[in-house]
This record gives sequence, structure tokens and C-alpha cells, in this order.
Amino acid sequence: MGLKARRSPAEGEFLFEIDPQPLEERITAVGGVPLLVRAIRSFDVPGSVKRDLHLKQRERGFDEPTYVESTIVLHAVGGECLEDFDRLREDPGLADMLGHAVPSAEAARKFLYQFHEEAAIRQAQQELPVGQVSYIPTESAPLRALAQVNQDVVRHLGRRAPQIQRATIDLDSTVIESWKREAKPTYQGGSGYQPMVALWAEMDLIVAEEFRDGNVPTNKEPLRVAQRAFAALPETVQEYRFRGDSACWEQSLVSWLRDEKRPGGPPGPIGFAISVPMHAALLEEIQATPEEQWQLYSEDGGVVKYCAQVKYFPEETPDNEYRTPLKYIAIRVEKKQQELFADGAAVKHFAVATNLWDWDLVRLLRWHREKAGTVEAVHDVLKNELAGGVMPCGRFGANAAWFRLTVLTHNVLSGMKRLALPPELREARPKRLRFVVFHTPGKLISHARRLLLRLTQTWLRFSNWKWALAQLPLPASG
Repeated sequence: MGLKARRSPAEGEFLFEIDPQPLEERITAVGGVPLLVRAIRSFDVPGSVKRDLHLKQRERGFDEPTYVESTIVLHAVGGECLEDFDRLREDPGLADMLGHAVPSAEAARKFLYQFHEEAAIRQAQQELPVGQVSYIPTESAPLRALAQVNQDVVRHLGRRAPQIQRATIDLDSTVIESWKREAKPTYQGGSGYQPMVALWAEMDLIVAEEFRDGNVPTNKEPLRVAQRAFAALPETVQEYRFRGDSACWEQSLVSWLRDEKRPGGPPGPIGFAISVPMHAALLEEIQATPEEQWQLYSEDGGVVKYCAQVKYFPEETPDNEYRTPLKYIAIRVEKKQQELFADGAAVKHFAVATNLWDWDLVRLLRWHREKAGTVEAVHDVLKNELAGGVMPCGRFGANAAWFRLTVLTHNVLSGMKRLALPPELREARPKRLRFVVFHTPGKLISHARRLLLRLTQTWLRFSNWKWALAQLPLPASG
């Protein structure tokens, strides 16, 4: 006879009952949050908010630094909507660790509403040229103040990493889907918003962003965001670069980058590479390039890529007439098995323009392509691992503030990883930080007039708390 099959523990009923009485001990599911809060305060976020953001009319209730710190905590531990504030308030030990309570969902909603300025929306609509439907409203004073807070954080972190003396700005837009009535249609179909983000690639810091409706073209007025990005960099930066896709191939931005006496930006050269939209004249020059000038660029799966410098010198605008011309690099993509692409084409062509004449073609193209792992990866983090993918309401200014607070959360996390975490966590995404650091169970104990936080420690959890906190000193008072 065969052995009787044993019943798996996974098949049985629970061996306990749920007690309807709530737990009276002060425990927390997010015992690692003090490290995050120490980073927020070490980077002087509350001090910057207190200096720049002034919304309260009365002394009652939470102040602005408390709202901002609470929102960063919410985003960092995994909350993605206003209702999650109420869930966060249920943690018995969180308020003790923060030193303040967390606002309710309704209080947080009213806080965000104060960033919205309906008059700015109406003015932008009234100033629309005939035949156009998209506009970018002027930011409210509170939104500008929140941008200043982020700029202060960027400069603080830059000064704490003085060895990073190069700044490559990667500029790119992303679509955030939204089904709210106020959301505008996007080029992808559906509706939503389309913020433009500028990332300091070497530091993984978002130095500027602009919240936009979904129907705003990706190439509309990128210069303003680029100027804000370079203006946000600390004085420790000595070398400047810029990368962008074809949406950045916009006359005012390209001319500004080429002008070494550029207004509203750092003097001197900015080395750049920007994808160029294909048009008939450029394609004609690419196709006329002799075969011997093409060289292997890369092989990816079923395609092979070649590159060549193209003798293409278009007529310059008056601003650029006497400047060094740009170098155009063509990319030719072919199927390995001589198959056709989905659109029936046998070959695809792309182009990149640059002012870095001394770089070889392959190096330039690989450097330009790196932005897929920088700003495009940051888009994914903001939307899918922080709270940037879920808009809290239909008010444009409130959504812009929510997104800007998500950006601030990303920068705080990036600075914390660089300064206070071990090398194996330097590239960790937020979901990994939650698992290893933030969601560490803990218990708060009162002993000898002191409040102690006792954390669980296993080989899977971060445990070097004392060293990490020492890397995040608080700013000098006064």
C-alpha cells in the first residue's frame, strides 16, 4: 500500500482567531521611516518650506513643513492617493517617530487645493492664438515656492558631492493617464497629463519639471524648462552637457544651447546631442552617403545598426549664422534576415545632431542613448513606484503640486541612497527600499523617560542604522 498523503499546512484552517480588540502597544509597520525623515531634515526640506511656502492664514492645524514631510513619507512608503493618508494615520507608532501626526486625507486635499489658481487657467485660455487649443498656464506663487524647495535640495546635495563636477541634463516628457473629466487628450490616445522633466544624470536628481496638460505638444517651449534646469545646478558644477529626443529639436532651445553667452544660463560651451526629426532633405543626404562611410554601430536581437556622418549643412537662422555648424550623424537600421519592418520598410533611418565634433560616432550615439536609462527610467519610477501616476483631483494646480512633491520624494530618496546607504543599495528603486529599509517592523518602548524604537533584524533587513543616521546631520540651527 502507498503512504497516505500528508495534508499540507497551506491547506488547513488558521490556527488562531482574530481578536476584535485593537492592539494597545505602540508598534509600527514602517520602523525604517526615521532614516527617511532624517534625510528630509538633513537636506533642510522643512527649513526651505518654512522660508518659501506660505499658505496658512491661521495658526491652527498643520503647518506647511508638516504637510510636505508627511506627503514625502506617504509617497516613499508606497501610498499613491490621498485616501492613503488615512491608512498611514492608523500606524500606532508613526506619529511618535515623526514627532507629529499625519494629516487626514481631507486636510491633505485642502492643502493641495491651495496650489491651484483658476485665474491663471482662464488667462492662458484667453491668450490662446486662433486655431490653437493647448496652453501652459503660469504657475501659482505656491507652486513656484515648491519648485524653489526642490532647487534648494538639489544644490544642497550637489555641495555634498563636490567631486561630481559635470552635469548632463536629460530633458524628456512623459504621459500620465487619467480618466478625470478635466484631463485632456494625449497623442497616445486616451486622456491625461504630460509633464516635462529635466534630470541631472550624474546625480540622479530631477532639477526641474513642468506639469502640463495631455494635449500640449511635446516640443512646445522646452527652453523654459531647460533654463530652469541649468539654473538649479550648484556652483560645484564646472562642465555642462545636454541630451534630448526629437521633441527637443526646437529652434529656440537649440540656439540657446549653441550660444556660449546664452541668457538665463551658464556661460561657455554646453556639449549636446539631440535626435533630429526626419525630413526629406536630411533623408536625401543620408541615402546619398557612400556605403564605405557606414560603420557598424550595434546589433540588437534581429536588427543591425550602422552609423555614418552626413554631409548635411542646412541654412542657419540669423542667430546661428556665424557659429560652428552642427555635426549630423545618421543611423541605419536593417533586419538581419532581410525581413521587412511592420510598416513594410526594408530600412529605417534616424539622425542625431551634436556640437561635439571631437567625439567619434559610436561613442556619441551610445552616450546619447544612455538617457533611456536615466530620465526615461525616472519617468517609470515617478509614475509606477512613487505617486506620480495617480492624480489626486481635477484641479490642475493641485495635481501639479502633487507631482512636484513626488519629484521631491525622488530627490530625497536619491540623496539618502548616495549619502547613507551601502553600495549594494545605491541603485535600489523605491520598492526595494520599502522591503529592505522602510517596512521594517518595530516597537516603541518608554524606558527611563526615553522613547526607544526597537527594530527587527534579519539578514534581509538593513541594520546599520547608527552609521546611516550619522551620515545625515541636521542643519545648524539659527
